Amino acid sequence: MTDYNVMPDYQTRRKIINDICEKYSFVHHSFAGKSVCGRCIDVLHIGNTKNCVLYCAGFHGSEYLTVTAVLKFFEQCADAMENDSVVGRYKIRDFLREKGLTIVPCVNPDGVEIAIHGSDAALKYKALVEKASKENKVWQANARGVDINHNFNAGWNELKSRELSMNIKAPSATRFGGNAPESEPETKALTNLCKRNNFDRAIAFHSQGREIYCSFGKHTPVMSFRLASVLSQASGYNISVPEDIATGGGFKDWFIEKFRRPALTIEMGKGKNPLPLSDFEPEYKIMLNMLCLGVIV
Repeated sequence: MTDYNVMPDYQTRRKIINDICEKYSFVHHSFAGKSVCGRCIDVLHIGNTKNCVLYCAGFHGSEYLTVTAVLKFFEQCADAMENDSVVGRYKIRDFLREKGLTIVPCVNPDGVEIAIHGSDAALKYKALVEKASKENKVWQANARGVDINHNFNAGWNELKSRELSMNIKAPSATRFGGNAPESEPETKALTNLCKRNNFDRAIAFHSQGREIYCSFGKHTPVMSFRLASVLSQASGYNISVPEDIATGGGFKDWFIEKFRRPALTIEMGKGKNPLPLSDFEPEYKIMLNMLCLGVIV
């Protein structure tokens, strides 16, 4: 098994993904698109091509432990498919014959690279990042200073009004939703992936808080609440409601509104972003059965 106690920057992810694909020939590797700076947005799939579950991580630059968590879980599932081994408490191979698991381990590769390596990683947007970083050193946005999880077309206009009321009017390290919904290639890559595939449900991983968000508007399916309840019981995470400035514009919101299917946001860990690498293993242990149940239930 790969050592996941590493910073999941672009080069490290390339090696991890290539190693997984070489070791497990049944893994399907593709790309949803490219980031503002031209970095690939990877998609990995195992199991049935029908009844697929989508796990996405790395929406926000400093929340990179979510990237590591989703990749580690995917590799454990691939190993279980090949060797019929147990993941958490579950023999997940039987379930993956009925359902598929698709992951987008890093939706915002530029943001993660900036959070780990600094403004040089923004390439031609270096000056923009340095200017936007003066007020907030914790980088969440993409290389153009747009918060990807404020850029989806679900309650975007209302969210934009709340941003303006908080004087968020320009590219920023966090919470600027862009000048139009789906203005960013990272957002479009994920929405187009979902439109091309018939995902049964979607779970977006963020940090931090050990919380689960499960609803958006009048179209939230009952299964969203039921799934959140099961995962809460498995992990001890609380089912919560996001603050106003984090309501609307998010991937979970868009998925529910677009498809009327279950979607959750799971906030990994507890503390202050970026969570330290030393938190990864204990937090992953808390999450593991929840990650399994997200596929199984």
